[in-house]
Amino acid sequence: MKNKINFAEDIVKEVLQDFERISDERKALESQWRLNMNFVQGNQYCEISPIGDVEDYGKQYFWQEREVFNHIAPIIETRLAKLGRVQANVSVRPFSQDEKDINVAKLSTNVLKTISEENKLSEILAQSNVWSEICGSVFFKVVWNADKGRAIGEAKDKKIVKEGDIDIILCPPYEIFPDKITNNNIEDCKYIYHAKVYSVDEVKEIWDVQVEPQSLQVFSFDNVPNGGGLGYTASNARYSTSPRENSCLVIEEFERPSKLYPNGRHIIIAGDKLVVAEDLPYQTEQDGGFGLPFVRKTSLESVTNFYGSSIVERIIPVQRAYNGIKNKKHEFMNRIAMGVLAVEDGSVDTDNLEEEGLSPGKVLIYRGGCNPPRMLNMGSVPSEFDSEESRLEDTFVNITGVSEFMRSSSLPSNVTSGAAISLLQEQDDTRISVSAESIRNAVKKIGQLILRLYKQFAVSRRLKRIAGDNGEIQLMYFQGSDLASDDLVFDTDNELNETPANRRNMVLELVKMGMFRDSNGGMSERNRLKLLEMLGFGNWESVQDINECHRVKAQKENMTLKEKEMSPMEYDNHQLHIDEHIKSVINEENESVVARISNHIKAHQMYLVMINQNNLLTEDNNARN
Repeated sequence: MKNKINFAEDIVKEVLQDFERISDERKALESQWRLNMNFVQGNQYCEISPIGDVEDYGKQYFWQEREVFNHIAPIIETRLAKLGRVQANVSVRPFSQDEKDINVAKLSTNVLKTISEENKLSEILAQSNVWSEICGSVFFKVVWNADKGRAIGEAKDKKIVKEGDIDIILCPPYEIFPDKITNNNIEDCKYIYHAKVYSVDEVKEIWDVQVEPQSLQVFSFDNVPNGGGLGYTASNARYSTSPRENSCLVIEEFERPSKLYPNGRHIIIAGDKLVVAEDLPYQTEQDGGFGLPFVRKTSLESVTNFYGSSIVERIIPVQRAYNGIKNKKHEFMNRIAMGVLAVEDGSVDTDNLEEEGLSPGKVLIYRGGCNPPRMLNMGSVPSEFDSEESRLEDTFVNITGVSEFMRSSSLPSNVTSGAAISLLQEQDDTRISVSAESIRNAVKKIGQLILRLYKQFAVSRRLKRIAGDNGEIQLMYFQGSDLASDDLVFDTDNELNETPANRRNMVLELVKMGMFRDSNGGMSERNRLKLLEMLGFGNWESVQDINECHRVKAQKENMTLKEKEMSPMEYDNHQLHIDEHIKSVINEENESVVARISNHIKAHQMYLVMINQNNLLTEDNNARN
């Protein structure tokens, strides 16, 4: 028992010391992230202090204008709107044209779509875009959750046993700690810490461990009265830290296999207690080896940093200068509008003059023999203020690539050519394509992890509700061995290259060219339905082509025939069924399955013979009559 205690204490000490080292290394990055979030929220009169804290600085004079003219927020909102068009759809292409590879690819694609919908991957991606655009990076943790899925039994302790399923967890950059800050990607990391603050009650419920409660600093929002101007005050939202009582820091370590740990290492520490110490549980590598279950997504890559960089940190100096020039402009206008009095010493009651000013109709009494107060000539607002303001607005566009065309959805007054408009749109999309490509790469890697975890944990057959190509919902039995990930290519489309309107126009042009018509000049029912779907009118499942229904039915029969015998129905389109069954049986290696499908094909052929004989008899009778 003593050895076990010493072993646990050594692991806890080792992990906590290493975690503290990494935390110290990235303090400057955390300060930059907090500064970025404050500027996006509108708290733009703050700075990073010499000790690394984000501090607010107050007015130098009571009359000083301190309003915020936030250009960063609409820039980020515009980028998010563009990135929101990048869909979470991922398709799997077969390794070859072999029918078996094609079926595996279709099944894998459908499983990925189903898992993505169950985990609400689109919503997770939308949240991740906010984190990556402000802080520069965000992470996804793809793990197997044994408490998800359908109930399959009951354990001896009366606990319900479930079949398990995928969990996709969004991890802000604050929670992820690599072994080295200088690593360029996940593949370079030997281990990664995932640190998160839990309440003591949550730790007890999840891991059944009682830990000492602590007061930990967590991020929070509040208001700070650092705005306003002459005669009024204003407050801005501030991103800061506040103590959270009755809490506990949980550190989860995922370590790659090494000579010391051939199967890797998975450790969970809650407070100062070792909760879990085991081999790395996930086989996420291409060759089936143990690996890290994380996916990294960045806004802009940083060649010397594990965490990406953000557009926000580039435009903070421009935003500060813009606020300064706008406020100085208003201060100058205040002097012009309110005036500045020159008063001879002792000639008037200056206290009354400061309190009440020069109100209309005021009787101003001054001492005899003295000069009366006079208004100084403040001139007009210098034109340099306007030109500098315009230059700063242009600098926003040059640095971020977010033009007025993107932000206001309006064309510049000097642009009337359709070609010029298209060129502007392409330029805007090009500047943001790097961030969009990071989203697509993240979706591909998430898809790979999903299929690899399914191959590892879904060892028994399970039932999934899967949407087919035609929009119909299918119940399908499969297991992890039916899926493939290493010999397949993941592919997503670049949605930024074309808008829905552009896509519809392209389809209509193809229709005019006759690309959807057959050799007789007509359009088949199937092409018509596909055309409606491409134009954005849905799948129109209620008016599906009858032949398409037969094809789907034949594919379902192929799945059933792998398990048991079944007979064709009299109303089947027998020739279409025969074609689908032959495609399935050509590359089938299981002899019993081949025999069942062959018998089924013969039954369809017998129906065809009977139908042909009946047709011949009918023709003879008609000829005699």
